[in-house]
Amino acid sequence: MPKKGRKLSPAANDRRGPPYVGALLRMTYEVARRRVFKALMERGLTDLNPALLNVFVYPPPDGVGPTELADRLNMTKQALNYLLGQLEALGYIERRVGKGSRRLVFLTRRGWQIFETHWEALRALEDEWSAILGAREFEDFVDALRRLSSSGSDESSARIFDGDAVPSSAEIPKTVANSARRLRKNVGT
Repeated sequence: MPKKGRKLSPAANDRRGPPYVGALLRMTYEVARRRVFKALMERGLTDLNPALLNVFVYPPPDGVGPTELADRLNMTKQALNYLLGQLEALGYIERRVGKGSRRLVFLTRRGWQIFETHWEALRALEDEWSAILGAREFEDFVDALRRLSSSGSDESSARIFDGDAVPSSAEIPKTVANSARRLRKNVGT
């Protein structure tokens, strides 16, 4: 622990002082999260709170087991089940038997509204950031984030989607579309 009154600073020739990359990523994430939460409130989805919003991560938790989802969210099964119970009571998800006799989490039509609003808000935020940075620099930034996020995963931290490892970014839109088709089929539309 530094002595009282002593200032923590990087070496004189190190331009990369605090906040470091982890803090900058968290601060940027918080900007995006506040934007999404505001959009949800404006859309009338006012019964959500930030804790419940933690369940609505990418890829969407549709057709996934609670244990896999808890692992993906880095929370205990007990904590997740508490949130799932609230979301089920609010009509955002339902838990039902899926493959074999496993209980799976499925998004309802209302749950998919969260993702539609979420993605719409993030597209608008990306447009704003692209205008600030310039289109080319923003694309480079997004490409760098994709490379870094895929290079840092190992088997113990790999995200799970529909019981399998997360598909490549080229496959994810197809997987999300399959989940949406499954919802329409189960709802009967």
